[in-house]
Amino acid sequence: MILAVDIGNTNIVVGVYDGDKLAGSWRMVTRSEKTSDEYGISIVNLLEYSNIDHIKIKSAIVSSVVPNVMHSFENALRKYFNISPIIVGPGIKTGITISTENPREVGADRIVGIVAAYHMFGGPLIVIDFGTATTYDVVSEKGEFKYGITSPGIQITADALWQRTAQLPSVEIKKPESILAKNTVTSIQAGLVYGYIGQVEYIIKKIKEELAAENMKVVATGGLGRIIYDETSMIDVYDPELLFKGLKIIHDKNQK
Repeated sequence: MILAVDIGNTNIVVGVYDGDKLAGSWRMVTRSEKTSDEYGISIVNLLEYSNIDHIKIKSAIVSSVVPNVMHSFENALRKYFNISPIIVGPGIKTGITISTENPREVGADRIVGIVAAYHMFGGPLIVIDFGTATTYDVVSEKGEFKYGITSPGIQITADALWQRTAQLPSVEIKKPESILAKNTVTSIQAGLVYGYIGQVEYIIKKIKEELAAENMKVVATGGLGRIIYDETSMIDVYDPELLFKGLKIIHDKNQK
């Protein structure tokens, strides 16, 4: 069995592959102050709660955009699983060419998502990850990651609104029945969701326009991405397991 882990700014998502099948996945809050024991015990407990024997985990791959978590997390895998994980980073085999100005500054999670989407659909394509930030990655027909756009995630946008205004409440992020809101809660929801749909559609439109590539496939993943996907025809595929699939592909390319 293979442990596949993506460490993001908000959450750590953990999945287990049994062969080519994702046997289970879990989500933890990212906290840099956690010790290796806390991470190790948490993962073991999650696995065993789902009737997965942690002794059967023989390999692991980790992508991370939070460097100060890595020391504790890697030590947790060594101590509790007796594994030295594959780390997604410079020098690792991905099958993707990074053609941006500074390839080393590209987040590991973006690389993983691109690998999965290109493996499944080929190029050219746009890969959107609705995470803490929303990222739009442009991949050529030859598998070159050429351009990237980054915007505040929908949750960050909502948090900023609530934190910087004295009288606006925290509300659930969901699409109201109409954009014509009659109360404070639905007016916030309308602005957040409809506004974000508009942003996503405009960015996709401009990418296709500037590249003269109207037929680019658009693949999305990430937490709140389902809300946006359900409300626009400009995203072709929404795959909540995209990063796990990319981690598995990279793992297999780098397994000795």
